[in-house]
Amino acid sequence: MNDQSYSTSMTVDKSPKEVFNAINNVRGWWSENIEGDTDKAGSEWLYHYKDVHTCKIKVTELMPEKRIEWLVLENDFSFTQDKSEWRGNKMIFEIAEKGDKTQLTFTQVGLVPAYECYNVCNDAWTGFITKSLYDLIVAGKGEPTPKDKDGLFNEELITKWELTDHKPQDGYVFSFESSKSPEAIFKVLLDVRTWWVGLYNEQIEGSSNKLNEEFSFQAGGGMHYTMQKLVELEPNRKIVWLVTDSNLSFLQDPHEWTGTKIGFEVSQGWNKSKVIFSHQGLVQSIECYNQCTSAWGQYLDNLALQLE
Repeated sequence: MNDQSYSTSMTVDKSPKEVFNAINNVRGWWSENIEGDTDKAGSEWLYHYKDVHTCKIKVTELMPEKRIEWLVLENDFSFTQDKSEWRGNKMIFEIAEKGDKTQLTFTQVGLVPAYECYNVCNDAWTGFITKSLYDLIVAGKGEPTPKDKDGLFNEELITKWELTDHKPQDGYVFSFESSKSPEAIFKVLLDVRTWWVGLYNEQIEGSSNKLNEEFSFQAGGGMHYTMQKLVELEPNRKIVWLVTDSNLSFLQDPHEWTGTKIGFEVSQGWNKSKVIFSHQGLVQSIECYNQCTSAWGQYLDNLALQLE
């Protein structure tokens, strides 16, 4: 973690389970202006405070009584010049037993002093975490911001970022057959260095085959950068990486990949295995669609040839 990122901690005379449940009750301590599920892994939700702050958040990790992680997919402050602040930040709640008490540490990875919003956000989080959330945990009642009245929030962004139920077909899909067994295919897929290379001087760092670990992908001399986290792993059947950060510098919106999912499903047929690749969120309406699907086609053709 960036040691300049905002972080605060507190100790309460409650169990880890009670702390975990209180954090997930986001409407009970942060804001009543929240749409969507905040307590399910993979779910997305919207938050707004008047017309000042609007954001879209994804629940990327839920480890009962231990850890909660959110990813900021979209964000807008009315008072900052830099509209990219918060976007791609991670909000992490870490829960640990300390004797007969429980310690909670909250960190917003990426919220650093260089941000325009840092002082305002610092003060706000200190109040919401150490006062409102604390009161919800200890006394059963927090102090979230109340419901915004009609017309006092950014309806345009709320509509633009509306919550949708993403299906596997909502994006780019590519499939092929292989004479190799699902076990052999799966082994190759997990090692991205063997197939996600060869076109644009790629550099890959980190782990691509361990659940909840991340790896970075960089190509074109830094023109394409993404960070992926392995969020689903069913041996010999299914792999899903969540793109937690992205910077495609050749786009007007360089963060188009953030929040999308890259995955494979493998199944055994009569005499061949079937491999289905999908990039959820890589849809025709986004700027990079043609370039990115063309590149994926080449990488996946390469993968199919390697397997044979």
